[in-house]
Amino acid sequence: LTLPDVSGTPVDLARFRGRPLLINVWASWCGPCVEEMPALAAFAAAQPADGVQVLGVALDTPEGVRDFLARVPVGYPIVLDTPGPADASVRLGNAQGLLPYSVLVDAHGRIVKQKLGPFAAGEIEDWAGY
Repeated sequence: LTLPDVSGTPVDLARFRGRPLLINVWASWCGPCVEEMPALAAFAAAQPADGVQVLGVALDTPEGVRDFLARVPVGYPIVLDTPGPADASVRLGNAQGLLPYSVLVDAHGRIVKQKLGPFAAGEIEDWAGY
């Protein structure tokens, strides 16, 4: 799976292999997505060098994401995809197409957990500890 970052540079998700990766699919217009962003940012910032990586996949426009990140900056990478029947969320197993949607990928690139809906307080740490 290769998706562009906010500046349009392609990002191959295979580059994250070797360490667990929490992928959070969100959109700037999704209230629950926006509410959980600070917790995801804090989780990402607290990870050691060999800890869980965090990647945001925005089903949004580049302008919408740039505007959002100007107001709510996060320290983890964000890539973009166009919402639709074959978007990254669907390819990662989101059969219902609702947001937010998160998956935990192990160091070998296998999806080991999936979550539809926002994380509750403190849930990210427990969930990502699989």
